[in-house]
Amino acid sequence: MRHFDLSPLYRSTVGFDKLFSMLDNAPGVEGGGSSYPPYNIERLAEDSYRISMAVAGFSEADLSIEVKENALTIVGEKSEDGEPEKDYLHRGIAARAFERRFQLADYMRVDGASMEHGLLHIDLTRELPEAVKPRQITIKGADGKSLEGSTH
Repeated sequence: MRHFDLSPLYRSTVGFDKLFSMLDNAPGVEGGGSSYPPYNIERLAEDSYRISMAVAGFSEADLSIEVKENALTIVGEKSEDGEPEKDYLHRGIAARAFERRFQLADYMRVDGASMEHGLLHIDLTRELPEAVKPRQITIKGADGKSLEGSTH
């Protein structure tokens, strides 16, 4: 059984309790959770990411992508309407329905999605608003003037 003691982190952090509970409940860490369909997550640049998911046999019409409250959900349902019944001798290409969820960090934006060679690509960008970007704070002396050489 996997269990990490996160209590040392609670002593030196504020406001990360949601993150720690997500780590405790992360699917797939203990061998559970579905691995279908397989996917990659890659970093394209410092604030640019791409999720690539193998969806062979699915068309764009069979897939739906939704972003709601920092959760990205991809659903695939193969529509059998109008398709003639086939007599398979071996069926190795999975076409079962799936739902895959990704928890997105704050300020993540989904830029778009595309299909290429059986792969669904979803591009994401992290956009930090000016209010949360790091900034320098000037230290003032007792007389209210800025101290020279202050970089903090």
